[in-house]
Amino acid sequence: MKNISTTELDEIDRQIIERLAQNARITNADLAAGVGIAQSTCIARVKALSSKGVIQGFHASVNPVALGLSLQVLISVTLRATARQQLSQFMDEMRGLPEVVQVFFLGGTEDFIVHLAVRDSDHVREFVLANLSANPAVANTRTNMVFEHFHKGPLA
Repeated sequence: MKNISTTELDEIDRQIIERLAQNARITNADLAAGVGIAQSTCIARVKALSSKGVIQGFHASVNPVALGLSLQVLISVTLRATARQQLSQFMDEMRGLPEVVQVFFLGGTEDFIVHLAVRDSDHVREFVLANLSANPAVANTRTNMVFEHFHKGPLA
């Protein structure tokens, strides 16, 4: 993805982004009217913002409990000092696992935080044993259960 500078965005782009962040299902007609531009201009701007990587996607926010995933955990992971060359590989492995909601690559004591949405504590145990404890690159893990969280949502 191209390195994005905030100076590339004019006021119309910022308004488009803000409105899409509030409601990604807004029609192009309503979006164009809301920011005061023609529909054809609006759709061209949204496409340009997407191709530049400013808009990274449109998503449905789904409650994990509705899918039977009533427990969320954050697992701090530290890789072995000899496994530093495997940072990208570890990230790719985590991306491919269905329980993984997010992965954060960190600077600091831990290398990663892995956010999971799972059925129950047994599911957490299975995940840790199969995907972390069995991984020779992993030095240690620390699991924290999420009781409640706040997610502001899109940045706009």
